[in-house]
Amino acid sequence: MKRYGSVICVHEAQKARYRELHAAVWPDVLRTITACNIRNYSIFLREPENLLFGYFEYHGDDYAADMARMAADPVTQQWWAVCMPCQEPFETRAGGEWWVDMQEVFHHD
Repeated sequence: MKRYGSVICVHEAQKARYRELHAAVWPDVLRTITACNIRNYSIFLREPENLLFGYFEYHGDDYAADMARMAADPVTQQWWAVCMPCQEPFETRAGGEWWVDMQEVFHHD
């Protein structure tokens, strides 16, 4: 298992919409997340900075393949199309990144 953390901002005017969407995530999206070996997935909001922090645990053997499978899923693509206008990515993100990956520097069970 590997832990992942990532960040992005949410547009001030879209915070209510983002909360509404995530209060009722589409069941097919949740099934795809699970099928792609992601567990213990959470998104936290830090106000007033409008910072979103995502955390999940990956339990598979081929992260790149699972992420490609998720990205190819038509329902997940529709979900992302609905959510992305709510988000404001960092200018410093790497090519191909939307959410910015974070490096784990400490963990304690």
